[in-house]
Amino acid sequence: MTNINEPKLESDLPTGISKPVQRALARAGYLRLEQFTMISEAEVLKLHGMGPKALGLIRQALAAKGLSFAD
Repeated sequence: MTNINEPKLESDLPTGISKPVQRALARAGYLRLEQFTMISEAEVLKLHGMGPKALGLIRQALAAKGLSFAD
């Protein structure tokens, strides 16, 4: 049950990411693009359901904001 007084964290992840990957990212605590600047692509690929398509969408969204994954 959710608390109606609790603010819902908004995600700015790119559209096109599948629902299973969205759930895996949310479970891992990744809701904002800026969070991916602190982790490597290899770390993201370890998440259940994450594949090259979703990784590419995140990479493109980061690049559009002048950001990138950590090395």
